[in-house]
Amino acid sequence: MTPKRRVTGPASLLILVFLLCLVFPVPLMARSHPPRKETSADMRSLNSIFVGWVNLNPDEWVLYTHDTSGLLGLGGSATSWSKAVWIDAINSLNSLFQQRCQSQYLSGRKIAAAKSNGDENATGNDLYIKFSDVRIDYDNYQLILSIHFIDPKTNAEIAMIPARPYYGNASGITEVLNAALDEVGKRVQVEVADEPRGKKQ
Repeated sequence: MTPKRRVTGPASLLILVFLLCLVFPVPLMARSHPPRKETSADMRSLNSIFVGWVNLNPDEWVLYTHDTSGLLGLGGSATSWSKAVWIDAINSLNSLFQQRCQSQYLSGRKIAAAKSNGDENATGNDLYIKFSDVRIDYDNYQLILSIHFIDPKTNAEIAMIPARPYYGNASGITEVLNAALDEVGKRVQVEVADEPRGKKQ
């Protein structure tokens, strides 16, 4: 009877890594870090904020489908949007995002919000948060947009986050966009509420 060989060296390391991947899938192993402030503008004293409209194109309704059962891939069915339903979804997504700005991302501040695309009446506020370059990359579960921080009194831009993807790892276009807008909200929160790096109290 031949003795059992003990696995050592590189082979044992590969087996250990493989077992760890089984026990801890990659998304769980990766630790998410809270976003850090990127702009140099100090916006902490700005208490009255106008939140702009995230202009998802109403004419793009033909590009998307939605899951009628919530279980797409597990027996659900994908149905094409009508333009009216897509516009309702855009309105709902903006409304939910604006509510979370008030209750979560910018809590403690007075929040006014755009009622539709083109509503930019930020008069009387300390800060206007405007979103531009908005587009959806549904293949990669991303909402891409730029964030502008504007002084409504002078219409001068005091800070800007260039266009980049915000991830919405979810099933269904509205769920993807809702999750991506949560990432946008966290970015807004950090930029408005945090102290610029290197600034002394």
